[in-house]
Amino acid sequence: MSDRQYERIKTPESLISALREMLGDRLSTAQAVLEQHGKDESWHEASPPDAVVFATSTEEVAEVVKLCVAHNVPIVPFGTGSSLEGHVAALRGGICIDVSRMDAILEVNNEDLDCRVQAGVTREQLNDHLRDTGLFFPIDPGANASIGGMTATRASGTNAVRYGTMRDNVLSLTVVTPEGKIIKTANRARKSSAGYDLTRLFVGSEGTLGVITEIGLKLYGIPEAMSAAVCAFPTVEAAVDTVILTIQAGIPVARIEFLDELQVRAVNNYSKLDHKEAPTLFFEFHGTEAGVKEQAEFVQSVAEEYGAEEFQWATRQEDRNKLWAARHKAYYASLQLEPGKAGMPTDVCVPISKLAEAITETRADCDASPLTCTIIGHVGDGNFHTLILLDPEDPAQMEEANRLHKRMVERALKLGGTCTGEHGIGYGKLDFMVAEHGEDTIAMMRAIKAAIDPKGLMNPGKLIPGL
Repeated sequence: MSDRQYERIKTPESLISALREMLGDRLSTAQAVLEQHGKDESWHEASPPDAVVFATSTEEVAEVVKLCVAHNVPIVPFGTGSSLEGHVAALRGGICIDVSRMDAILEVNNEDLDCRVQAGVTREQLNDHLRDTGLFFPIDPGANASIGGMTATRASGTNAVRYGTMRDNVLSLTVVTPEGKIIKTANRARKSSAGYDLTRLFVGSEGTLGVITEIGLKLYGIPEAMSAAVCAFPTVEAAVDTVILTIQAGIPVARIEFLDELQVRAVNNYSKLDHKEAPTLFFEFHGTEAGVKEQAEFVQSVAEEYGAEEFQWATRQEDRNKLWAARHKAYYASLQLEPGKAGMPTDVCVPISKLAEAITETRADCDASPLTCTIIGHVGDGNFHTLILLDPEDPAQMEEANRLHKRMVERALKLGGTCTGEHGIGYGKLDFMVAEHGEDTIAMMRAIKAAIDPKGLMNPGKLIPGL
């Protein structure tokens, strides 16, 4: 946790009473519930709210916000709590608005390839609902996150190299503003030149500008054919060079995932697999039968030029599911390398031409450290993650982990990248914002925040330094 301290704002009993009268048992002040809502999946220190509201409609969220603003009490939106940078910690106390019960799929427009959902719908729930329509929603951050949370953190994941991130797939939003007003940022059209792009303003705003309650999304047809492959390489550079040439050739690969040698060992042990312990790429190809075959043959020929060993193919759905399930469990697999340790997951993103340099130097830092670290990445778009295993109660280990994290970010910025490709800022990466954007850009962000949320009550202490 950052050394900065946040003064908690005392929530008056009059507000708790008013919310209880409105919501009944959908307001909780039980300690276990508060603790659950004050911490995400990360190593960051918990900071529980003073009460949790389980909202069921946009209108109800608006009424809760109005009451909180009238009492000058902070508001923290909450989806499933699967974020990784302390996004949901109630640093200054206040009321947590949990939207998990707002889980209705409001409309699916098959012909237009779009849908509208409430913020508490999870990505797995949406795809289960869509299964019989021949459509799917491709953004896959690994966790079964809520669509509202994915929108607020501008999530991406394994499919981003082909389908983009949440920024590219959100058509419109319904948002409760810090005044308790309900606004809609856009209609269903695929493009518009009408005014400021408020949709993109709120995507990635991490709850600091309002509470997202409904989301309009792009959908895609389920591909006619899918094929997956695993391939080991002699070096990190060889694996990354394969990725670079594949992207530059315009091959529309759906997923390209990198695992370093230690991460492969962890995945093998945890998921009972037998992949060679070497720098490894996981691929997935989507399209027609002929298109998938052509993509796969091209990538295989490129990989072989860089010394790759024989591809292990997975064309049956159950085999592909097993492969990607193992990839998605990589975090838990890494934790089992040193049972009892916690994990500090972090990420950066660099131009793909700089990816080999970034990963190789990060791996060297990790090898020279007394801490165990694994590396994994969505390398098709230059995004990779390091998981640092440590004892959070050991100050020396915490200092070393923070040093590794800082080195990783500084290297990414030097190479023209960013401190985070998909985790977001929360308060965990707050200290890197000025270095990445500069004081003048941060000042503009502060001005936007002050204009929309003049009291500074929406998820304070997150995203923008000094607020």
